[in-house]
Amino acid sequence: MADDVWLVVGLGNPGPSYAKTRHNVGQMVADELGARVGGGWKQHKQAKAEVVETRISGIRTILAKPRSYMNESGGPVSGLLKFFKVEPASLVVIHDELDIDFGVLRAKFGGGDNGHNGLKSIRKSLGGGDYYRIRFGVGRPPGRQSPADFVLNEFSSTERKDLPFAVDRTADAVESLLTDGLEVTQGKYNS
Repeated sequence: MADDVWLVVGLGNPGPSYAKTRHNVGQMVADELGARVGGGWKQHKQAKAEVVETRISGIRTILAKPRSYMNESGGPVSGLLKFFKVEPASLVVIHDELDIDFGVLRAKFGGGDNGHNGLKSIRKSLGGGDYYRIRFGVGRPPGRQSPADFVLNEFSSTERKDLPFAVDRTADAVESLLTDGLEVTQGKYNS
């Protein structure tokens, strides 16, 4: 995939009270990608986001974490696309997914927002959903717990043991998407 530049966005909510929640797994993966390239996160004031400008396997890549709340992610994502002159077809959004078991990944292009407020906001800002997604399974809430409460809670102690491995594997999937394309990435990582 030889586009000029890619924008890779890890979704989440700002602040330490949300840092370890299921809803912030996208930002956890962005942090892992940033650590791999030795990048220091910088404030991007126009887009209300933190960014690392880098290269992944020689491909110019902007890693980003919106500093807005999840349901307002569209503004920062749209602003970054415009600022860095990236087309939505070269956008990768990493996010939590309730309909997939914990730690299971799905790479895809396009599709609906499946009730995810971050994706709804991005769809509204971009006028469509034609971009790549790396969906990180967090599973369904137990019993009658509301999905909103579930994603805003931290991972269970059992999940926390496997979380570093799952985040690392998700970062691998993002790198694969950029270098090898969607079909290869789906074959390797969609479980």
